[in-house]
Amino acid sequence: MDLRQLFDDLVRFETDLWNEIDARLRRDGDLPLGSLDVMLVVERTPDCRVNDIASALSITIGGASQAVDRLQKRGLCARQPNPNDRRSSIVQLTTEGAELTRSAGRIFDQELAARLAAPLSQTALGHLAAALTTLRAATPHQAGSQEAP
Repeated sequence: MDLRQLFDDLVRFETDLWNEIDARLRRDGDLPLGSLDVMLVVERTPDCRVNDIASALSITIGGASQAVDRLQKRGLCARQPNPNDRRSSIVQLTTEGAELTRSAGRIFDQELAARLAAPLSQTALGHLAAALTTLRAATPHQAGSQEAP
């Protein structure tokens, strides 16, 4: 097994996948993939904090905070005081943000189906998912130590 080739294939595929989905979302959904990624974390995380976003996306707290600032500037999310911790705030999608998350999420799902589910069988997808889960669990990483692609 040529591990360097495997690395190249994995990284190039991820880059191509990200760029192609990002281009479609920008064109048809007026939203970059990085922003949708953040919005999906906010949507699924009760009492979401910037730290939760950073942890979920393996980015720095500063990067997550800047992403929230950009979404807030567009009126897609809002920060509310955290009643349990005065040092942090709760990030929530606005009505417009929730609607855009739903519509962009449909585009995202269509692209994932076309680029992952169509060329691979359900068995192959299951093996890929299991392998990636195993690799991520075995890789020592510090939450918030990397920037998003």
